[in-house]
Amino acid sequence: MARTKHDTFTMLEFEKQCLEKGQKYVAGVDEVGRGPLAGPVVVASVIMPLGEEDIIQGVNDSKKVSEKNREILYGKILEKAIAYSIEWADEKVIDEINILEATKRCMKRAVESLSVAPDTVLIDAVKIDCKYPILPIIKGDAKSYSIACASILAKVTRDRYMVEMDEKYPQYGFASNKGYGSQKHIEALKTIGACPLHRKSFIKNFCK
Repeated sequence: MARTKHDTFTMLEFEKQCLEKGQKYVAGVDEVGRGPLAGPVVVASVIMPLGEEDIIQGVNDSKKVSEKNREILYGKILEKAIAYSIEWADEKVIDEINILEATKRCMKRAVESLSVAPDTVLIDAVKIDCKYPILPIIKGDAKSYSIACASILAKVTRDRYMVEMDEKYPQYGFASNKGYGSQKHIEALKTIGACPLHRKSFIKNFCK
């Protein structure tokens, strides 16, 4: 089979290692939204079928996939997934317990709420306390097919939410910046202040 420049089959090394050990269900976990000034952090966990005929070509780290293609892949991933779970923590939780702890809490919930128990959980760099075996992978969303699928689910879910919130709070440009600190966003914070979606612990330098 011919391989393209970016070939999703090259992202199956960790999954193959699990399968070779007799493990059937491999979950991938990733988060989106640790860095923005506003909105939630979103975590997805997904168990994908790993037969060659089941692999969805084009899956990659969500940051490397265009918005149009992410939307297409999102539908394909949900259609094929054996099990998936999406969890998030809003700005209030992030301010209360900090972004790392909020992310870990969501990751744990996302994994442990899967309808099928995973044999191994591949996770992007973060270590969490979980009842299933965890394998943290640095830059895992670019190295693991399962993590990349989770990355796309989380990214599309969060982006859709921030586009909805742009209609409610249009001054900040959420539809385009998704809550990240763009120039328009920061200028709005300086001139009109924060809205309820803002993480107070993140915007101290921009609001009076």
